Parts: sequence; C-alpha cells; structure tokens
Amino acid sequence: MKIAKLIVAAALLGGMSGALTSCSDNDTPVVYYPVNVSVNLPEEIASATILDEEYQFRNVSTNEVKTFTSASEIELTEGLYDVTYTAHVRMGNGVETTMRAMAQGVTITSGDNEINLTAYNTIEADDLIIAEVFNTGTTNATGAQNRDSYVKLYNNTDKVIYADGLSLFESDFSTVQKYEYDPDVMPTHVVVRTLFTVPGDGTQFPVQPGEYFLMADRANPASENSFDLTHADVEWYDVSQVASQQDTDNPDVPNMDKVYSYSRSITILDQSQRAFGIARLGVPADEFLASYAYTATYELVTAAGSFPMTKKGCYMMPNEWVVDVVNISPRDNYAWNVTSPAIDCGWSYVAQNSSDKTRFFKSVRRKMLYVNEAGNPVLKDTNNSTEDFNARVTPSEIELQGTAIDADGTLCTTRTYDGVTPVK
Repeated sequence: MKIAKLIVAAALLGGMSGALTSCSDNDTPVVYYPVNVSVNLPEEIASATILDEEYQFRNVSTNEVKTFTSASEIELTEGLYDVTYTAHVRMGNGVETTMRAMAQGVTITSGDNEINLTAYNTIEADDLIIAEVFNTGTTNATGAQNRDSYVKLYNNTDKVIYADGLSLFESDFSTVQKYEYDPDVMPTHVVVRTLFTVPGDGTQFPVQPGEYFLMADRANPASENSFDLTHADVEWYDVSQVASQQDTDNPDVPNMDKVYSYSRSITILDQSQRAFGIARLGVPADEFLASYAYTATYELVTAAGSFPMTKKGCYMMPNEWVVDVVNISPRDNYAWNVTSPAIDCGWSYVAQNSSDKTRFFKSVRRKMLYVNEAGNPVLKDTNNSTEDFNARVTPSEIELQGTAIDADGTLCTTRTYDGVTPVK
C-alpha cells in the first residue's frame, strides 16, 4: 500500500539535548529528552483532517504511562517504552475514522530519539465485525460437499458486546451479473435473499473483547476431510419443504431464528458471488417482512435478444441497519459490488473463476494489524473488503484443528491470525 509521511517533532528546548525539570530526593536531576515521532499515514487518509491525536508512552520497567496530545510536548526520561498513537480523522467523504499505530520496546536515550510508526485506518465499531466467511465448505474424497460452512464474527472493541439480535444476511444481487434494476435502491439499501437472526434477550450471548462468535451452517462433529463444529455458538438450521432435502439439527447448539430464505429446501451459503453481512433489524421481523419487500424490473440481455424481467422474493435492508458486510466474487468474473460504497467499497474472493473446483477449503479472513497490550489481535476495518481481507486462505477452523486442506486429506500444519500472519 502506498503511504504518505507526516512528520511530527518535539521542539528542542533552547537548543539543549535535554531539559532539567525536577530533582529526586537525593538531589539527582531527572532529565527529560525530546522525542521526534514520524507517523506514516495510509494513502486513503493522507489528506484527511486530523481532529485530535494522542501519543501514549508506557515505561516498561516502571509501568508509568505518559500521555501527550501534541507532538511538541513529547519529552521522556531514559528507558524502554511501549508507544501507542491514536488519532481521530475525518476523511473527504465525511466519514470519521480512528487511526492507530503501535511500537513496542522503543529505547529512549540521551541522544537523538527518532521513532517511526506506521498508522492503520480503523473505523470505530461499536459492534461485532466479520472476521471470516467460509462459505465454500470442504469436500470428501468423492467430491461431495461436507456442509461445514461458517461465518465467524469478532469483537474488535474493548468492551463486551452481545450477539443477541444480530442478523446474518446474504445478498440477492450477484457480484458477477450486473443489471440496471428499477427501482435502484442500492444507494440506501442492500437487497437480501437470506436472513437469520441470533436469538436471545440481549444478555444470552456475550462476546468478550478479543473473542470470536461462530455461526455455523451445521454444528456437526468432524467427518472425512472436515472439522468439528459442535462448539459453534449458533447454527442456521432450516426447516425444508422438500422431503428429500432435510437439514440436520444439533440440539446442543442454539438455532438462529429464520426470518426469510429464498430456498424452499435448506439454506446453503456456498455461492461465492454474493455479499455476506450482519445487521441489527430496526423493526420486528414480522414488520420487516410486511414492509420491506422488494420488487424490481430489469432487462436480461442474451444472444437471443433482450427480455424484460421481474425480480421478487427478496427484501430491502436499510444501510443504517448494516453492521458489517463483505462483497465476495470469483476473481476473474467480478462485475460489481452489490452494496453501496458507503458500507463496502471493495471486494474479496475465494474462487478464481465461476467454475473453479479449487474454491473448496478456502475462506476470506480479515487482516490482523497488531496484537494489543491485552494480547488480543486488532483487525483491520476500513469498510473496504479489498484492503481489509486476505483472499483465498486456509480457514481458521482448519488451522485450529489441524484438519484437511484439500480433498486428498493433506493435514494443515500452520497457525495464523488471519490466513497470512503466523501465530508466534
């Protein structure tokens, strides 16, 4: 990623290399030395307006924390420090984000002190975010799919968040087929065809800072080339109207409440050409179904000619209800994003093309920026799935359980935070 550099420096007081500001009990002067800090800004916010900023230095030996709100104030005694930089910025489109940087084990001496930090743009989230979408699932040796898809959420904040009432949705529009729908509601809504909601009274599913929340298709035990999902927090069990296609229900794992599904049989999120997201409905489910139905017309153009078409059997999700979303498309067949750029201005992929048989055993996982002082990964969240997610990587559950990474049964031997960054 291209970056622009912002240089902030603490002024040298009166040309001195250090300032005497206090004395200890034995009259030994305590000397504070000026510190110059360079912050490398991501290109997308290089021209943004910095609303406020904070430099925090924690002395590793004494655990004393000093906080500065201006670069010109930074003076420290000699020692080893952990450094945290936080700035609230307003981008050109009016969106306010939080920029962060961190360095550990920085030595401050009596000489010149230069600290170089690389900042990351992280939108402030007051809710869970999508950490991973594993919609393709695995296959056994015969090529049959194992129905072990899942979506994993993450608490990227420093407070407890309850997953109760959070809805998982799948877009109706496809990222590989672009049509001019009338009416065009995309600037204000996501058109969805699948919607399942986490049950609970608001206190049933607490997610601690740095913890994940696992939503599974089927909370089944491990099978050939697959992994155990009986530890899932919830599953999206679906009652089928087709006798020959029935879902399986794990009675020990809570079922999500089905609000709507386009399928008459069972809901499978195996198409890698949709947007997947989470939302909190602003109205009761029955009111949503009664008031937010979407019907549109569009033109289907084929070699045989153009044909007027009608789209129905789907619903409009207001953008302000959307908590997080990721657009997914086969890499070589991407046509468009099916959500407003206000909620996702990028896309990711697991399949290389629409007929890619190697898409199985692959997921998209949100990138890790760093591990914070509490030992929790901090994940990247800029509402740009191209920048925020690692595409076509090994699913986290396969890594955690050391199960198969392909149909031949080759076992996984790696552990990463995000499909790329190794766990140390």
